[in-house]
Amino acid sequence: MKIRYNETKNNIVQQDTIKALFPIPVYFSKLTRDFTKKELDFVEKNKINPIKNEGNITSRNNYVLDSKPFAKLKKEIQLKVDSYFKEVISPVDGITPYITQSWLNYTETNQHHHLHSHPNSLVSGVFYFDCDEKFDKIKFHRNRSDVHTYIRWESKNWNVFNSEYWWFQLKTKDLIMFPSSLLHQVETKEGNNTRISLAFNVFIKGKIGKKYNLTELFLK
Repeated sequence: MKIRYNETKNNIVQQDTIKALFPIPVYFSKLTRDFTKKELDFVEKNKINPIKNEGNITSRNNYVLDSKPFAKLKKEIQLKVDSYFKEVISPVDGITPYITQSWLNYTETNQHHHLHSHPNSLVSGVFYFDCDEKFDKIKFHRNRSDVHTYIRWESKNWNVFNSEYWWFQLKTKDLIMFPSSLLHQVETKEGNNTRISLAFNVFIKGKIGKKYNLTELFLK
């Protein structure tokens, strides 16, 4: 963010800069191909006998990306996971990210998905099978320990520095990834479609830390 102001003493226009320190990454990508019939049939099959969630329903199968109909999709998502780790985390060689659990969420009109994060995971993601571009979005919340959640004021203009939450509009075939600790939710669903998303968690394999720093840990 850049701010311009007039230096009246010398009548010179100077430019100040505000830099975001330790920003939270939210990764966006998109599937460019069409869904296969097997994939869509599998999505509908998992809607039968679901688990009732707080505000919507979730597939009873919580390893859906390990299922044969999603084999190709899993490979495509894994490539994006690899890209996230390479560009955002940039770990040393030998650290391998892998998808742990994955499940389908179904949200009908007037339903919602409660505010939550994803424990026992490093990175989480959501892939969208069905979205209404006009209404469907994901809402992220600032960490509750941040000063902005304790001291509140009215702002003339909301931005990423002063907001308590931020949301993004979504489209079918969108894929997003973010740190698993980041609080997020789906507010009350509008529109006539069933919002269908595939959520997943990511952890790592390999060696982290250093032996002589007494931080060495092997993850298999």
